[in-house]
Amino acid sequence: MTEIRQQARTIAEELCDRAGLQAGDRLVVGCSSSEIVGSQVGSASSPAAAQAALDGIMEVLEERGIFLVAQCCEHLNRALITEKAALHGEEIVNVVPQPKAGGSFATAAYQRFKQPVAIEHVRADAGLDIGSTLIGMHLKEVAVPLRLSVDHIGEAFVTAARTRPRCIGGNRAVYDEKLL
Repeated sequence: MTEIRQQARTIAEELCDRAGLQAGDRLVVGCSSSEIVGSQVGSASSPAAAQAALDGIMEVLEERGIFLVAQCCEHLNRALITEKAALHGEEIVNVVPQPKAGGSFATAAYQRFKQPVAIEHVRADAGLDIGSTLIGMHLKEVAVPLRLSVDHIGEAFVTAARTRPRCIGGNRAVYDEKLL
């Protein structure tokens, strides 16, 4: 579990740096603890692996003032768990995730948060997909994939993305390079 925690921390640090995340931004994370321990997604939920991954990620996010948005599994229609303070007008829904209905990662996040809430939709600033959990629907419209130096947590493949504003205009348009 120590290795899982360290891999998660390393990935979170690199993602936050490369995505330019600032205090108040939101990072959506989908995490299959089954995949982390080497099983097929949804088949072997591991609260211990989920907790280790969550701990590594939260060490980084708490230091930087970034909000975690934890994606639940398909049994809760990929609802999201976050801190009430992270809301930007999203409507709260009523559900409490469990390891077999929501997933071990979302359950661990719900238990850790000071004021956990469930929502159905978010437009996050960056995303982390641990074990092919399909988080793309929760990112802002222009997602840019990032290749990180660590591409696995345990046995789970990791995909990361940042977002950027849309570029509009034609061949005469000029863009702010810092936003690309």
